[in-house]
Amino acid sequence: MIETDILIVGAGPVGLFTVFEAGLVKLRCHLVDSLPQAGGQLSEIYPKKPIYDIPGYPSILAGDLVDRLMEQIAPFNPGFTLGERAEQIEKTEDDKFILTTNKGTKHKASVIAIAGGLGCFEPRKPPIANLENFEDKGVEYIIKDPEVYRDKRVVIAGGGDSALDWTIFLADVASEVTLIHRRQEFRGALDSVEKVIDLANQGRISLLTNAQAVGLNGNGKLTDVLIKHKTEGNITRSTDHFIPLFGLSPKLGPIADWGLNIQKNAIEVDTFDYSTNVPGVYAIGDINTYPGKLKLILCGFHEATLMVQSAFKHIYPDRKLSFKYTTVNGVEAF
Repeated sequence: MIETDILIVGAGPVGLFTVFEAGLVKLRCHLVDSLPQAGGQLSEIYPKKPIYDIPGYPSILAGDLVDRLMEQIAPFNPGFTLGERAEQIEKTEDDKFILTTNKGTKHKASVIAIAGGLGCFEPRKPPIANLENFEDKGVEYIIKDPEVYRDKRVVIAGGGDSALDWTIFLADVASEVTLIHRRQEFRGALDSVEKVIDLANQGRISLLTNAQAVGLNGNGKLTDVLIKHKTEGNITRSTDHFIPLFGLSPKLGPIADWGLNIQKNAIEVDTFDYSTNVPGVYAIGDINTYPGKLKLILCGFHEATLMVQSAFKHIYPDRKLSFKYTTVNGVEAF
């Protein structure tokens, strides 16, 4: 039995930062994550993707942010149960929780902080009949290492931030980049849209709007993407890689059975302290929902900070918690 003060479900950036905030008030943390390494989506899906809205970093790669967070929490010596999915929770007679993973590992804690990002997720796939035949043979749904596409021909499909960002990034890596979007307007950040249009005007990428990929060709490995264009008809684009970036389909998985109030695959919380309807259970980061919610790492850091203050009072109701600045006290290791 692993015992701790706060059991954090999810070892993504928000879960990791929770360890730091908890450490400042002398609360110990243990993290559980179904992925084999800490970092969540930042490590698993886009470690080489630059992030631009982390304070103090004009730009930082997702994987590097995880490294910095791990360095920041090292003095507090958190525990990790990785490669195991949180399955069941039960309340004990002494008003604590026991969480059991899919591999039978048991954890006991006074507080559970769910920081599971999007929960269990899988990529949304376009309706192409033979799509799965080319998975890992030219079709990828996640870009982990952009160097894979060095001097290759790449076709990206999508109209959101991920499709726009990777189009901009791979313009300097791949030999050819084509972006396909079924509409004229994009859903991503205006700055990114402008950069993509500029790249297209400069001839550095091909931009096909009002178009969608409808078929794939190849003999054991992808060679062509078949594109249906609203005005130009059918187009065949030779390529080495087809990357449909239509986002992720979130699923809460076993967490959905924990008696929490759920709204559209997200956990409802009170913004006073990001507590759920179950006393002692909190939800922070992309997995929660409330009026005005923004799914940003920055917002998750804020939620974690306030949550820890409430968790301390839940664990030690008779103790007074006095807020102190780290500029005065520094960071004291365990």
